[in-house]
Amino acid sequence: MAADAHTLLSDKIVSLSKLSSKLDEWRSAKKRIVFTNGCFDLLHAGHIAYLTDAAALGDILVLGLNSDRSVQRIKGPERPINDEKTRSAVLAGMFFIDAIVFFDEDTPLNVIKTVLPDVLVKGGDYKIEDIVGAQETVENGGEVQVLTFLPGYSSTAIIDKIRKN
Repeated sequence: MAADAHTLLSDKIVSLSKLSSKLDEWRSAKKRIVFTNGCFDLLHAGHIAYLTDAAALGDILVLGLNSDRSVQRIKGPERPINDEKTRSAVLAGMFFIDAIVFFDEDTPLNVIKTVLPDVLVKGGDYKIEDIVGAQETVENGGEVQVLTFLPGYSSTAIIDKIRKN
């Protein structure tokens, strides 16, 4: 049974070309597709709240996950704490995430251009016009949503706290 569960979870982790096929299936079934992205290095309650809120905006949640190289460029040479295989396995275990695709660039623009979601979601204090892929999403008839982060949670703060101890 554990092998079947592992296969089910790993089926969520897809290449961009495999994702394109899945998107065609979902669109044919009239599913509302939501896209978000991030590093998700040390998963915490803020991530869970954000991802469940994002998933609630549609039928399908596609997650763009920064590759290890991308995380290192953005967060520094000591990151990620968890490698991409570990991060994707943990995220694949969440029932409300339907697909995970890695991107090696600093931004998920190429993935967003492939997904062209019905809803593009980011968290924090972003202005819609500053969100990568917002223009492409809106031009395709989609919408952009900025979700509030659960206050008091940050992977960087958790790492700093651990290092102090």
